[in-house]
Amino acid sequence: MVGDTYRILVGGQDTGGAFATIDMLIPPGGGPGPHAHAAIEESFYVIEVKSEFGTFVATPGSFATIPKGGVVHSFHNKTPNVAHLLCTVVPSGLEKLFEAIGQPVAAGHFLPPPAMDEAFIHKAQAAAATLGQQVFPPNYLD
Repeated sequence: MVGDTYRILVGGQDTGGAFATIDMLIPPGGGPGPHAHAAIEESFYVIEVKSEFGTFVATPGSFATIPKGGVVHSFHNKTPNVAHLLCTVVPSGLEKLFEAIGQPVAAGHFLPPPAMDEAFIHKAQAAAATLGQQVFPPNYLD
């Protein structure tokens, strides 16, 4: 997914839609672009988080929560190392977007990020819209 590797540990089909947990490996310079999911709360740690409300720099052991309500946010690994984080979403649903626009890859491996051109953004926006989520252009929060 956008050059990152996301492994769904438990999805909504396993929890009756209550939550999903995703193991994320984010290579240096990686991370998803601006997006929002009004009906989903997302929690994670060990990354930089940028939202409409400003920037939060997480260090190992930090914990960040994106509340329900549709806050536009993104994160970016600005270190020279692969960032490893655990993401939980309540209720489930975000993992469906990963399945819709991501490509399967072996655990611990990375695909090059797709070109963030108009065609990819349109595909991501269309998939997100069917799941009650939003995807914005890469420079939306700049």
